[in-house]
Amino acid sequence: MSLYSVFINVVPYVCLLLVIVLVHELGHFLVGRWCGVKVDAFSLGFGPEIAHYVDRKGTRWRLAALPLGGYVKFHGDANGASAPDAEGLSAMPTAERAVTLHGQNVWRRIAIVAAGPAANMIFAFVVFASLFHFNGRVVVRPEVMTVVAGGPAENAGFQKKDIIKSVDGTPIESFEDMQRILLLSDGAPLNVVVDRAGTPVTLTPLPLPHTQQTPFGPMRTMMIGVQAPNVAGAMWMQTYGWAESSRMAVSEISFRIQTILHFFKGLAVGTASTDELSGPIRIAQVTGILAQEGLIPLVYLAGVLSVSIGFLNLLPIPMLDGGYLMFFAFEVIRGKELPKRAQEVGYRIGLTVVASLMIFVAYNDIARTYQSIVQARATQTTTNK
Repeated sequence: MSLYSVFINVVPYVCLLLVIVLVHELGHFLVGRWCGVKVDAFSLGFGPEIAHYVDRKGTRWRLAALPLGGYVKFHGDANGASAPDAEGLSAMPTAERAVTLHGQNVWRRIAIVAAGPAANMIFAFVVFASLFHFNGRVVVRPEVMTVVAGGPAENAGFQKKDIIKSVDGTPIESFEDMQRILLLSDGAPLNVVVDRAGTPVTLTPLPLPHTQQTPFGPMRTMMIGVQAPNVAGAMWMQTYGWAESSRMAVSEISFRIQTILHFFKGLAVGTASTDELSGPIRIAQVTGILAQEGLIPLVYLAGVLSVSIGFLNLLPIPMLDGGYLMFFAFEVIRGKELPKRAQEVGYRIGLTVVASLMIFVAYNDIARTYQSIVQARATQTTTNK
């Protein structure tokens, strides 16, 4: 891989990731400040410090060497993951403890921790709404151009020129709308209403599993065996007013979250594969490809990643925001904090889970990259013969 190839893949990815991390950590930081909590450090990246600035409130703003995340270290935290410094907190005077994260009441702590994922969702909403308003989206007329022989659609009675009006009660404006419903379906029969020469007809296709290649790797989806029109006038850019753009932005965020939940469900029941997981290496490669396509695809990816990072941070795993929220929920129910020992065990388990997942997705990325290099060399060798 050439130096230029590394540059065009890594630089856009790092910039994108730092923006999303900045948004996430600013959520924690701003709500923490509003709650009167002292912030010791705000770091973009991990590891050795490249540059820093200390503001008038004593917060050290850091730019670190490894741009793989970031953290806000509140006063009284043992580390950037906001685990409490039990020994330090117990030795603090009452006035000093009052400006620590762990010295706040449980509802303020919940607000501070939840603010990071909330900031990611707000950022994604602004990104998607702005894209729909200023750039619009590609609309493909939901007309059946081809019915695959022997497929579910043919068996259900689909015909060429059918206009798809709704699927399971959801109105269809673009062919992509139906594809998204199929992606989230579990193979149950669909209730599809089509317009056939002015007459509404209800059809009930039974989707079949289908694996398609995406920039992130193989992805399991469902298909019914119809193809969209590929003729002039069947595709156009549609822009929207702010009200409709906002509604569509909420719908886009909802779809992205449903996609994640659907994947987890698939892992649990065995219909999804861990091979579909992607990590920083693969995401960097995709970011590099999209960066060459222009600014709009890159901005859209920023919205998608912001939703993913915000939502995944809500998983109830200690070391993640969701783990702290789980602890706080137990505290609300019990009327007192969890025992320190239980929290420490939780942090260790959480660290193990997160580290194992990072290693696994990195392995997936490296394996895919190696496989693609081998395939490319094999193709080149065959071509040169």
